[in-house]
Amino acid sequence: MNGDGVLLAVQDLSVSYGNIKAVRGVSFEIRQGEIVTLIGANGAGKSSTLRAISGIVPYAGRISYQGKELRKIPADRLVAMGIVHVPEGRGIFGNLTVTENLKLATWQRRAGHAKEIAQQYQRVFELFPRLKDRMNQLGGTLSGGEQQMLAVGRALMSGGKILLLDEPSMGLAPVLVREIFHVLTEINKAGITVLLVEQNANMALRVASRGYVLETGAIALSGTGQELMGNPRVKEAYLGG
Repeated sequence: MNGDGVLLAVQDLSVSYGNIKAVRGVSFEIRQGEIVTLIGANGAGKSSTLRAISGIVPYAGRISYQGKELRKIPADRLVAMGIVHVPEGRGIFGNLTVTENLKLATWQRRAGHAKEIAQQYQRVFELFPRLKDRMNQLGGTLSGGEQQMLAVGRALMSGGKILLLDEPSMGLAPVLVREIFHVLTEINKAGITVLLVEQNANMALRVASRGYVLETGAIALSGTGQELMGNPRVKEAYLGG
């Protein structure tokens, strides 16, 4: 890692889909142990930023992790390096059980990691007791909230150092949103860095060390979570007044 503690650095990032420029010259840094959130309206470029970092879409600019540029590294190698993406829509395997979904995330680490993997199973089931109760249940039969828990749990099983979370609260009842955000803070306390894309700006800024507001693909505002919560422009646009 860089001497200044920067885990992930994004410099002048641009992402285009044909003639549509989704991200325009975005730059930010994430330090080890932070929760950093990207907030903004639909189409602001938040998800495209995550997809670029995790190697899913081509981009212009520079993304580096622990000081190493990522452009030529395939997406599966990025996971092995510790960058884990929980996509919008969860992406679980509905025809596999909870345990099988979790086990899939360990495929790159089986040899010599049995004890560590067993500890991670235990940790996931401590964070999400409902998943333990449904270990043998098919993922497709879980509720939306349980599927989101499974998606986050699966990311933890991969041994990631930084979680890229895309809209974890989408479609969930308020009580489940609070539960998911509580777990995110617990994960962060355990030493995992989090980059969070979230429509629920109020919840995101409450837990974030720092945040960035994206508008039409560019960073319009930045600051600590508390600073952004107190910003009149953010209040009016994203916090309901």
